[in-house]
Amino acid sequence: MRTALLIARKDLRQRMRDRSAIVLGLVAPLLIAALMSFAFKGTETFHYQLGVVNEDHGAIATELVHALSSSTSRSILTVENLSSPAAARADVHDGHVAAALVIPAGFSAAVAQQHPESLSIVTSVNNQVAGNVTRSIAASFVAQIDADRLSVMTALAGGAPANTLNALSAKAATLRIPLQSVERPIGAGQLSAISYYSPAMAIFFLLFTISFASRSFFVDRTQGMIERMRAAPVRPAEILAGKALSVLVYGTLSLATVGVITSTAFGANWGSPFAAVLLGFAMVISVVCLTALVIGVARTQRQAEGFSSILVFGLALLGGNFIVISSSPPLMRTLALFTPNGEAMRGFSDLSTIGGGLGTVATPIAVILLFSALTGGAAMALARRAVS
Repeated sequence: MRTALLIARKDLRQRMRDRSAIVLGLVAPLLIAALMSFAFKGTETFHYQLGVVNEDHGAIATELVHALSSSTSRSILTVENLSSPAAARADVHDGHVAAALVIPAGFSAAVAQQHPESLSIVTSVNNQVAGNVTRSIAASFVAQIDADRLSVMTALAGGAPANTLNALSAKAATLRIPLQSVERPIGAGQLSAISYYSPAMAIFFLLFTISFASRSFFVDRTQGMIERMRAAPVRPAEILAGKALSVLVYGTLSLATVGVITSTAFGANWGSPFAAVLLGFAMVISVVCLTALVIGVARTQRQAEGFSSILVFGLALLGGNFIVISSSPPLMRTLALFTPNGEAMRGFSDLSTIGGGLGTVATPIAVILLFSALTGGAAMALARRAVS
């Protein structure tokens, strides 16, 4: 054990003298996390300018405009009154409004007729979300009108006197569709961009430790240092253990530092400190085992760098370090569960949104440790060949 500690101490001293290690372990994760948080910050909340052209000014059209300007709608849109459909098309094209709704003349009067007038929506390919929201609002309003029309027509068909049409219409206007989609809280918070990309970038740059550590091993072997260690009473497993220990310490310090700084300076939510520490430590162990496996499989420094690059970017793409994995195709979401960083991102996201403690991340930690046991066992089997 003492030999492994000495080897780890030597590697850590060399790592701390290397400025690139400081940049990749601390500066780069903080910088990229802050930039990606800033880039995706607008996706956390949604609000847009909606142009409205009211050429009707009837009772139903006025009710629609009033609904768009209500306190409920004000949280997602701001109504801007426009003069004509041509002005609406021009403003949407120029980006002054994200979408526009045109209420044609005679819309209110035609509601009671057999062929009512249609609402028109002007959208832009540059603001597809705003267009979809506007379509949804218009469809909901039209569905309510159709329900009112159906109730009145049903009453008349059932024998209600024709002279009660106005009374029936007034009564129908007070009714609401019995089934509606209602948004209710389920006890989970919103996942902010900084809370997702802080652990994502910290883990991504932690994966680069695989390349650094494996390259350091082959440099030592090229310079004859491994041979001098073998000449002394040092077992191959002790050499790999020393290298692994240096990766463990460096990775733990890097992940912990990024976590503390992003939480205090940027407001990132890593969840329960105890659960986050255990999950992060499990991730570091998986990186240690992957590093040992690369050292055991590769025969040259160039091979080690190639294998490391494939692992780093392959795991980062599959595990959701660049994009939120929940927005990926189903196959990608499934494959992410077979990667240690994918499980870690799942755990950190749950801690940030659902909360809780160790129980929240028990499954991700178990899967990561199982992955580490498999890769670590293979690395130990190859240890003798690696240092020969």
